[in-house]
Amino acid sequence: MSDEVPADEEAALALIQQRHPGAIADDYSSSGQRWLLIRREMIYELLQTLKEQAGFNVLIDLTVLDRLGQEPVFEVLYLLHAQETLTRLRLKVKVERDHPVLPSVSGLWSSANWLERELYDLYGIVFEGHPNLKRLLLPDDWTGHPLRKDYPLTQEPVQFIGLQHEGLPSEQIAKQGEQDAYGHPPQ
Repeated sequence: MSDEVPADEEAALALIQQRHPGAIADDYSSSGQRWLLIRREMIYELLQTLKEQAGFNVLIDLTVLDRLGQEPVFEVLYLLHAQETLTRLRLKVKVERDHPVLPSVSGLWSSANWLERELYDLYGIVFEGHPNLKRLLLPDDWTGHPLRKDYPLTQEPVQFIGLQHEGLPSEQIAKQGEQDAYGHPPQ
């Protein structure tokens, strides 16, 4: 890390613009929090700069939004923290649904190791260069990635111990949870 550590979000933004001109595709606020949309082809180098030169030494979270229905993309979200300055930075990058590939940042932050495996397992995001990219939560023989909005939903009858019927169709389950304005089940 260099001697000059950005004191806040604005200083980190200035460093990004200086070292990686054109990397920021959008800069906006949502729910009072600033987000930077980063061009996919520049994400790794930008994250490396933020860690090594701006003091963002903690990857707090790495997650994904499935934008099916709005855009044919996933948005991968990086939440960074600089412990020395108590600054947080929120970045996102868009990847295509049919080819969801990003470079692994597990070499920059060890916390990314299992986070990237989780996103691979549940969404099918491939992190190139990951040291052990395999399923984390689901069995190895599982087909598909169940948190994707295009994952096929199926119904399987379930026989619970002590019940005389098989599993209820989803329509009946939904009706069981319905209530009128007074909190009573429908008649």
